[in-house]
Amino acid sequence: MRRTRILTAALALAAGLLAGTPPALAADSTAKVSLAADTYTWKNARIDGGGFVPGIVFNRKEKNLAYARTDIGGAYRWQESTKTWTPLLDSVGWDDWGHTGVVSLASDTVDPNKVYAAVGTYTNSWDPKNGAVMRSSNRGASWQKTDLPFKLGGNMPGRGMGERLAVDPNKNSVLYLGAPSGKGLWRSTDSGVSWSQVANFPNVGNYQQDPSDTSGYASDNQGIVWVTFDESTGTSGNATRAIYVGVADLQNSVYRSTDAGATWTRLAGQPTGYLAHKGVLDAAGGYLYLSYSDKGGPYDGGKGQVWRYATATGTWTNISPVAEADTYYGFSGLTVDRQKPGTVMATAYSSWWPDTQIFRSTDSGATWTRAWDYTSYPNRANRYTMDVSSSPWLTWGANPSPPEQAPKLGWMTESLEIDPFNSNRMMYGTGATLYGTENLTNWDSGGQFTIKPMVQGLEETAVNDLASPPSGAPLLSALGDVGGFRHTDLTKVPSMMFTSPNFTTTTSLDFAETNANTVVRVGNLDSGPHIAFSTDNGANWFAGTDPSGVSGGGTVAAASDGSRFVWSPDGTGVYNTTGFGSSWSASSGIPAGAIVESDRVDAKTFYGFKSGKFYVSTDGGATFTASAATGLPSGDSVRFKALPGVKGDVWLAGGATDGAYGLWHSTDGGASWTKLSNVDQADAIGFGKAATGASYQTLYTSAKIGGVRGIFRSTDKGATWTRINDDAHQWGWTGAAITGDPRVYGRVYVSTNGRGVIYGDTSDTSGGGGTDPTDPPDPTPTGACAVTYKITNQWSGGFQADVQLSNTGSSAWTGWSLGWAFPNAQTISQTWNAESTQSGSTVTAKNVGWNANVAAGSSVSFGFTGSWSGTNGKPTAFKLGEQACTVA
Repeated sequence: MRRTRILTAALALAAGLLAGTPPALAADSTAKVSLAADTYTWKNARIDGGGFVPGIVFNRKEKNLAYARTDIGGAYRWQESTKTWTPLLDSVGWDDWGHTGVVSLASDTVDPNKVYAAVGTYTNSWDPKNGAVMRSSNRGASWQKTDLPFKLGGNMPGRGMGERLAVDPNKNSVLYLGAPSGKGLWRSTDSGVSWSQVANFPNVGNYQQDPSDTSGYASDNQGIVWVTFDESTGTSGNATRAIYVGVADLQNSVYRSTDAGATWTRLAGQPTGYLAHKGVLDAAGGYLYLSYSDKGGPYDGGKGQVWRYATATGTWTNISPVAEADTYYGFSGLTVDRQKPGTVMATAYSSWWPDTQIFRSTDSGATWTRAWDYTSYPNRANRYTMDVSSSPWLTWGANPSPPEQAPKLGWMTESLEIDPFNSNRMMYGTGATLYGTENLTNWDSGGQFTIKPMVQGLEETAVNDLASPPSGAPLLSALGDVGGFRHTDLTKVPSMMFTSPNFTTTTSLDFAETNANTVVRVGNLDSGPHIAFSTDNGANWFAGTDPSGVSGGGTVAAASDGSRFVWSPDGTGVYNTTGFGSSWSASSGIPAGAIVESDRVDAKTFYGFKSGKFYVSTDGGATFTASAATGLPSGDSVRFKALPGVKGDVWLAGGATDGAYGLWHSTDGGASWTKLSNVDQADAIGFGKAATGASYQTLYTSAKIGGVRGIFRSTDKGATWTRINDDAHQWGWTGAAITGDPRVYGRVYVSTNGRGVIYGDTSDTSGGGGTDPTDPPDPTPTGACAVTYKITNQWSGGFQADVQLSNTGSSAWTGWSLGWAFPNAQTISQTWNAESTQSGSTVTAKNVGWNANVAAGSSVSFGFTGSWSGTNGKPTAFKLGEQACTVA
């Protein structure tokens, strides 16, 4: 539920980006730098959710326009036609990795094309860069950025309060931003281009989750936590006069300006002893609703209240759904129904056991009903039913005793929003997913409403390790907070995460190279074993036994034949075992905390790395000997792997900017190393199926090559490299793990720190081997075809369209090329699942490598974004080569 990721991910990033290292050893001077372009299609291996959603924002002018923010995984826009979320911050690059943490979102009600994001992940030293405000005039399709003179904390304590960023609903050139760390209240008067501090705002906040925390994480002043406008106090084009601001101060939490921000005063008579997590203004009813907790959240909070402030009279009314003495949680999630004044909802965000609670009032808080009640303890009566069939892992494989239920209604439920245009639709975020309903008003009529995950497309897991075995499932993953998954189909959500046991975070996994049914994983767990084994390729698991002193997962390696394992757990030294870990023997000659891997040919050879030294065992991990090689990175931000099929062939990536940093290769089991001179920096290395005609497996790396950061592929043992991602697909930090697919040429799996598992497929249909000029091209497909052209989203000056091409003939296609002409001079800007070219109004879209073959009776789909002016008419004719297609 996101508890583990808060610190472990940050420390891993800090180690990876800041560790010091010594000078590099002599490099291989024969390697060549050759950066080439390749067209890749990028998708997520579907998990759907997997992390905390602290904010949901509906635009109040345009129907079906909504956004969601995550604490480390970027921002998303709702796509009504598909009921999915579109990621908006994949363009954030390596150097700006902290800008994938979103502390607040604001959607412009005057101009719905405009959206703003306040970004930055940590306010302490873990994040080396300041925060920023990103602004978009095309709903997040592209961004401009203004760097701030202070940090923002999308993954800090208090991140569920808000929204800290707000656009004036009457004069949209004016924005406010509440800052943490005592930096105060900030204002922009030019639509987010420039910012200045509101010098006369009287309170910068003082609440700290834990003042004694020397890391600066829990001891940061949570600052100014929300801004809301009373739109009834302004007119179009003139700044709104009444502005309310929430401050992280237990005694002074709410301030107001009645003169458009010229002066500010503390609201008299307000509650004390609590933090106002949310302030929601219902202008129609004349009330400011506030949800209070004694802590900043998102997972702490033992007492809470809900209050209503009458904006005209200044009267405060305690409308708490539960008496304070009966709370063991704080309130946070808060929303009003814009279609039905007087309808308000709130959440008990920090109630873990037996479940969260959601409260609803239709009389401005005078009376409340609950999402569930006790009948006779421990039995419950729910006003809702839950359908998690689209994400069945949300049950966690649990079968709890009443009053607990599986799946839970949620936890960390700090975001809660009723659609301002649809009283039946409500969405709320949890620590694991985003839930919603589309028949909410059944609550009021005595019926049950249905809650389902509304999270497809929003992928928010932090990835620690990846494996793609030569047989069985194509992908096994080690993830923060939700453990990990076995994907048998990358396009479908697995039925369950790894269980027996459920690690809160899986830190490392491995399979036996010549017996892929044997898999091992290690991870963190509050109590219980930290290692598990599978003999059916990860489908089922059983726990091993820990050696004495184990406190965390560390890293693990399986012998190539699965006969033995070497484990380097946290809290103790390196151990080895034969069989499945019923007993362990301490390994000698290797320091505690070493990273361990196995040779992929010799079942008795294992490798280790620690603090610049490489270690080798040839007796099954019983004893290790340090290699004499020098010049490797001195820190521990290193990932290395042995090549399948070749004994002693090892690649090592890692380092830091103030020392040795790059990619090294050994062909003698680590006795000596060659540093590749054409790789500036590298952080992860992996292998995949060899290109056509190549004798060596394809290399993949997350690296900086030729001065460019990206994901790179080499089909010639690192002599030349091809960058296979682009600036629109960077995903922040991708250094934890990377692997190719041993069965599919060109396919690569990329780890992210909050955007889940990304996989890419190449458009190179030749299998990397190029084309034979004497070999004639495949014939143009002939036969009947049908096309469906659908505009799925449209905004001022821009649009998105999907095209489905169906083979209605009697023979298969081995490649396709579809042509059409736009009727109104539209232009394509970006295409996916196809390659497109345009000359004037004429467009040609061709297959990419993986979707070239289309069987009779089957179809293929692709999409694009484009621009338009005046009219956005649909094409009326399509041709497959020279064959006219039926237009649906």
